[in-house]
Amino acid sequence: MSHSETKQKGYPLVSVLMTAFNREEFIAEAMESVLNSSYSNFELIIVDDASSDKTFKIATQIAGDDSRVKVFRNEVNLGDYPNRNRAASYACGKWLFFVDSDDTIFPDGIKKCIDLMSEYPNSSLGMRVFNNAPKPYSLSPDTIFREHFFHHPILTIGPGGTIISRDFFNTINCYPVKYGPANDMYFNLKAATKTEVVFIPFEFQFYRRHDGQEINNSFSYLFNSYLYLKDALKDLSIPLTSKELDWISKKNKRRFVTN
Repeated sequence: MSHSETKQKGYPLVSVLMTAFNREEFIAEAMESVLNSSYSNFELIIVDDASSDKTFKIATQIAGDDSRVKVFRNEVNLGDYPNRNRAASYACGKWLFFVDSDDTIFPDGIKKCIDLMSEYPNSSLGMRVFNNAPKPYSLSPDTIFREHFFHHPILTIGPGGTIISRDFFNTINCYPVKYGPANDMYFNLKAATKTEVVFIPFEFQFYRRHDGQEINNSFSYLFNSYLYLKDALKDLSIPLTSKELDWISKKNKRRFVTN
């Protein structure tokens, strides 16, 4: 599909969302990996979170050479998940596809995910899974929580490992912002109560590890991990028995207290 064909579509099928804060060292490579994708029917939305380095300048320069790129800058720093929600608010595509500004996407990553989701019309969410599954599969809300809580935790991936319907994302009110780095964990549980989830066993992004990544205070991380699950068990319509929910709640409390 040519660039001109993408324009003729009106609204891009995929909105690739890239939030950034002080990522001058990595953002050019991250953006180029998206722009070099074999799938071209997308828009790339960059939202700089009031960086103090050259992140915004670099992104703007790259955007000048490709009309699919839209660059925004926050006047004040919002933080990780509020900024992800801000990026989603600018999107026009049918699907949201997060790529972190210090990571890169495989050339066929978007296409493989879009092709896969087209095979599951009842699903609004695709999610990377690390359980050695031989092929993609889907689980309904009636089965997914028993698998997650009692067999293998499969609802643990961050935004960069997901593809999600924009309409669905907005319907369930975006990411929460009160659980720190565990905001995605609450979101995943909430989403899984509302839609069939497609689990993706193949890699489609390269996740970079480096010294500039956020390091979580151990107590804060433990508390947020405890709090999101406590609230999820209380607030969400998780299709498990009251006995099962009580067991999970007690286990969650023990894990927080003993750590």
